[in-house]
Amino acid sequence: MANFNGYETGDFYDEMFFAGAQPRPGAALLQQRIDSLSKGELLQRQQAAERALLHRGITFNVYGDNAGTERIFPFDILPRIIEAAEWAWIERGLKQRVYALNLFIDDMYHERKLLKDKIIPEEIVYSARSFRQACVGLNPPRGVWCHITGTDLVRDRDGQMYVLEDNLRCPSGVSYVLESRQILKRTFPQVFGESRVRPVDDYPGHLLDMLQALAADYIQSPTVAVLTPGAYNSAYFEHSFLAQQMGVELVEGRDLVVADGLVQMRTTHGLKPVDVLYRRIDDDFLDPLTFRSDSLLGVPGLMEVYKAGRIALANAPGTGIADDKVMYAYVPKIIKYYLGEDSIIPNVPTYVCWDEQERSYVLEHLDQLVVKAANESGGYGMLVGPHATPAERARFADLIRANPRNYIAQPTLSLSRVPVIVDDHFEGRHVDLRPYILYGSDIYVLPGGLTRVALKKGSLVVNSSQGGGSKDTWVLYQ
Repeated sequence: MANFNGYETGDFYDEMFFAGAQPRPGAALLQQRIDSLSKGELLQRQQAAERALLHRGITFNVYGDNAGTERIFPFDILPRIIEAAEWAWIERGLKQRVYALNLFIDDMYHERKLLKDKIIPEEIVYSARSFRQACVGLNPPRGVWCHITGTDLVRDRDGQMYVLEDNLRCPSGVSYVLESRQILKRTFPQVFGESRVRPVDDYPGHLLDMLQALAADYIQSPTVAVLTPGAYNSAYFEHSFLAQQMGVELVEGRDLVVADGLVQMRTTHGLKPVDVLYRRIDDDFLDPLTFRSDSLLGVPGLMEVYKAGRIALANAPGTGIADDKVMYAYVPKIIKYYLGEDSIIPNVPTYVCWDEQERSYVLEHLDQLVVKAANESGGYGMLVGPHATPAERARFADLIRANPRNYIAQPTLSLSRVPVIVDDHFEGRHVDLRPYILYGSDIYVLPGGLTRVALKKGSLVVNSSQGGGSKDTWVLYQ
């Protein structure tokens, strides 16, 4: 294996090549370098990268996997390349979207002008599983609710980029972005240097600055901690990695206690107040006195301290109302209402099954659509109609009829592809892209993000829990 001879782009948009295997401008250097390698050298580099992942402990957990819960994160060493002009457009679109979604969340827990003006049906908001009555009237620091967002983007056959979904609760995956970059720098050092790739390794610094800025102004040196559900969580590697990179404590609920009106951390020297908590657990488990009373993961009394302004939480409780998949269908209207602008990055056309007419269309065209549950993630609760059996489609039809509010449907996109190493040759595999957006005193978009790859041939499901892997994402300077 030494070159791209025989590689076929197929009837898809290929992120590296035009039709006919002519490299796109940003990928020409990489293609030349790979073509210059001796036979077997690229495979050796792939194997070296996999060993590096193993030695660095870059893993994820799979719930219900009989073969063992922990796996090395699958990784392909050919980077995905995004040129400067396209990235500038993506960055503008993401900033617009996150800014508008933050205004929406704040409105939903205060005056609800959007509902009074009948821009979206109020029952959609009030019936959302992620709407938190306990958050009504909350005023998070600086008026920001969604501090860390991961927005999933896909490209269709015609080259158009779409927002597939917004992740505003506990978006994961950024640790794989940072670790894969370290590996790729060593795998293709010359190409990396000559391609003028924008850095990502300053993300932990940006994250820490944003978190510290949430603390009350009178606190000179805020204490920040990362709250994790524990070692059995699917993203525990990331929780510990980010805490280590920021130089802050990684804590579980049992390490924290409310005392003297503050959230305090148990240490070998006694209790120490925590000023900012980057929480990686869902609202339901955050405080058993406010949300689920059976939660052993959270901190009893945390919400009272938060309401009193004596601790900051990122993301703010209640943020999940903006990433309910039914709410997604209304984001273009949300942007137009709050900002008076059209969406820069369009949504995928979406049918909401609570609407009788749209539900009828979905039920009649299940063999052509992708159906998603409103609050599932990780590729679960989803039907890819063209690839499903008649029995699977019939089961989903029953689910939709039983609970129409819980489902949306979208056309089956022909997701763009990238070359990946398969045995001794290259094959195209479908990808998406999850950039990460930080919102503190301003909005920062990490240049690149997590390119997730559906490693199974023909699969459109890129999630690691469903057999997907990742690539490094190179955003080029001008």
